[in-house]
Amino acid sequence: MMAKGEKKRALVTGGAGFIGSHLCERLLLGEGYEVLCVDNLRTGSLENIAHLRDEANFEYVHHDVTEYIDRPGRVDEVYHFASPASPADFERIPIPILKVGALGTYNSLGFAKAKGARFMLASTSEVYGDPLVHPQPEEYWGNVNPIGLRGVYDEAKRYAESITMAYHRHHKVDTRIVRIFNTYGPRMRPDDGRMIPNFIQQALLKEPLTIYGDGSQTRSVQYVDDLVEGVLGLMRSQERRPVNLGNPVEYTVREVAGLILRLTRASSQGEGQSELVYKPLPQDDPMQRCPDITRAREALGWEPRVSAEEGLSRTIEWFAQRHAERHAEWHAERKAQREINRRTV
Repeated sequence: MMAKGEKKRALVTGGAGFIGSHLCERLLLGEGYEVLCVDNLRTGSLENIAHLRDEANFEYVHHDVTEYIDRPGRVDEVYHFASPASPADFERIPIPILKVGALGTYNSLGFAKAKGARFMLASTSEVYGDPLVHPQPEEYWGNVNPIGLRGVYDEAKRYAESITMAYHRHHKVDTRIVRIFNTYGPRMRPDDGRMIPNFIQQALLKEPLTIYGDGSQTRSVQYVDDLVEGVLGLMRSQERRPVNLGNPVEYTVREVAGLILRLTRASSQGEGQSELVYKPLPQDDPMQRCPDITRAREALGWEPRVSAEEGLSRTIEWFAQRHAERHAEWHAERKAQREINRRTV
């Protein structure tokens, strides 16, 4: 039980990742929580939480959640957001993806049970696979290839949902499940392999933008701030069924590429050399992805607020700043090396 005047205390697995770091920041600085950030840095980065680490109510714990989790003290909420989610990782680290979905969820649920904490699973729109229903409501059971390249992620999340509901029914753990649709924003990995960071990186470098397939496949794109708002709303609600959080406005992949080209050209004040190139569509890549957010609207009073143009502009600005910093570091290293060479001649 919380004593009067105590802050709520949350544990966030995957807290140094893209979405996890935004969630930690909001809980700590926006909501006044004490935050335990747990990450093994397989795909997360300390750079994402560097601005939080000197805060008195923030603690970073280097830990792999596929191993037993134990932290002293009261914990009120557990947000299980640990999992590699990039298509680039599906072939690179398939076993760790399966393990964090199975063992990581098991350990996170066990920790929440031991602490009497409310638990949230970060699931994904990938549980719907290549959907035969459009848009996708939470009642849809999906069209997933369990032995395909994407199956390691899709099935890990489907299993994670099953064990979450088993703990809810059998152990009476107070659980929430959020199904996250395409989300983007600052702190995405440059090598993420997903559409938006790929396009932004290529546009800033004035390289051709790579489109897989003919670009007619659709995506809904959601800015990370909207997602975090929905996550907090769901955790504080009494809704225990899975809830889609995503932007129901659909864009074709070609449209997203064109918007990013326009925004990067406007920010750099030049046309540049970028163009579009087309490559074969990867195995089991979904042709349509769009959430039905009726449940989120009715149960949470939530819907996305940030337009694609505004969100992409913020994201491009972050990537551009990161490029400038890396370029400056490279020049500084070159200058230092030249000075060392000069002195040793």
